[in-house]
Amino acid sequence: MSTTHRFGWTVHGDGKTIRPGTVVAPDARLNWFQTTGIGLQHVMAMFGSTVLVPALTGFPVTATLFFSGVGTLLFLVITAGRVPSYLGSSFAFIAPVTAAMAGHGFAGALGGIVMSGAALFVVGLVVQKSGTGWIHALMPPVAMGTIVALIGLNLAGATTEAMQTVPVTTFATVAAIVFSAVLFRGLLGRLSILVGIIVGYLVALAQQQVDFARVGEAGWVGLPPFALPQFHLDTLALFLPVVFVLVAENIGHVKTVGLMTRRNLDDVNGRALMADGVASMVAGLGGGSGTTTYAENIGVMASSRVYSTAAYWIAGVAAILLAFLPKFGAAISSIPAGVSGGAGIVLYGMIGIIGARLWVQNKVDFSNPINLMTAGAGLIIAIANPTLTIGSMQFGGIALGTIATLVIFHGMRVLARLRGTEPTTAAGYEGSTPSKLG
Repeated sequence: MSTTHRFGWTVHGDGKTIRPGTVVAPDARLNWFQTTGIGLQHVMAMFGSTVLVPALTGFPVTATLFFSGVGTLLFLVITAGRVPSYLGSSFAFIAPVTAAMAGHGFAGALGGIVMSGAALFVVGLVVQKSGTGWIHALMPPVAMGTIVALIGLNLAGATTEAMQTVPVTTFATVAAIVFSAVLFRGLLGRLSILVGIIVGYLVALAQQQVDFARVGEAGWVGLPPFALPQFHLDTLALFLPVVFVLVAENIGHVKTVGLMTRRNLDDVNGRALMADGVASMVAGLGGGSGTTTYAENIGVMASSRVYSTAAYWIAGVAAILLAFLPKFGAAISSIPAGVSGGAGIVLYGMIGIIGARLWVQNKVDFSNPINLMTAGAGLIIAIANPTLTIGSMQFGGIALGTIATLVIFHGMRVLARLRGTEPTTAAGYEGSTPSKLG
C-alpha cells in the first residue's frame, strides 16, 4: 500500500523495486536515494546537448545551466507536477541567436529569446482555452516538418570552416558521436554527443588546439555571469520560426509522456507551452539560452520506467548548483572549433532529418503538388540563406523559408479549392498530431 509523501508524491510499492508491467508515475517516487540517483542521470542525459548550445553560440555556459535548472523547476510548478520534463537548451535557437549576435550583440540575442518565450506563452494561453486543433490546421505535418528541417539545414554553413581548417578534429568528433550511439548500451549510448565531445576534445588536445587561459583565470566558486537583454524589432523575424518548433516539441513531449504512463494529458498541453515560454523568458532576461523539453530525458525515463517529477526536482537543483562553478564553465567554453563543428555536423543534420521523420510518421503525400512545392521551396530558401531588408526589419533564410512554407501551402490550398483542382488525398493536412522532436 502506498503512502503519500508530504510534498505530494506517493511511494511506489516498497520504494525500492518496480514490478514488471508497471511504471513509477509522475506523482509517485521511489526512495530518496534511488530518486536522487535517477535525478543525476537526468542531469547527465541533458548535459551534452545543453552545454553544446552555449559552446556553439558563445553564450556563458554557467548561466545557461543555471536557467535550465530554474526553467525545469518552473515547468514542474506550472504544469502542477503532471508532466515530467527537463528543460534544456533548444537547438532551434542556434541560428537566430547567431544572426542576432552578428547584428545586435549578446544583449540583442537575449531580447530575441525573451520575445520567443512571450510568443510561446501566448500560444499556450490560447491552447489551454481552445485546444490544439487550430495549431494542426495552421501547421499541418508537411509544413511543420519543413520548418523543422529548414532550421537544421540552414545551419550547415556554420560547419564549413571547421571541416576545412581542422578536419582531423572535426571528423574524429563526428566518428566518436556516431559510433558511440550504437557501440554502447543504456545511458552511455544516449550520451553519444557528450562522448563525442570528450573524444574530440582529447584529439584537439593532442594537436595543441585547446586554449586553457580562461580556465586558469576562472575561480572555483562564483555567480554565473548574468546579463540583461536589449530589444530590437528586426530580431523578431529571426526568432518567430523557433516558436513553431517549440510548440511541436512540447506537444510531442506531453503526448509521449501520456502514452508511456497511460494517462490522458491533453488538458495540460497549454500549461506545458506556457511553462516553456516562461522558462525561455526568464532565461533571456538573465543571460541564458532558450529552453525546450528534452528527448534525451524521455530515453532515461523509458529505460528506468521512472516518470517521477521528484527526480526532475533533483535534476533542476543539481544543474543550478553546477552553475556556481566558474572553472567548470570555463572548461566547457574551451571546447575548440573542431569539436563544436563536428558536433554541429551531426546535430544540424539530425534536426533536418527529424523534419523528414515528421513527414514519414504522418504519411505526407509528396505526389500531391501542394505538399511537394511547399517543402521544396521552403527548404531551398533556407539553405540559400538570403537576407531581405524591409525598413528596419531584416529577414534571413529561416524566417523567409518559414514564411514561404506557410504562404505557399495555404495559398495553393485556397486556390485549389476555389478552382476545384485540389488533390483528393490530403495526407499531411487533416487530423495529424506533431510528433516529439529529437
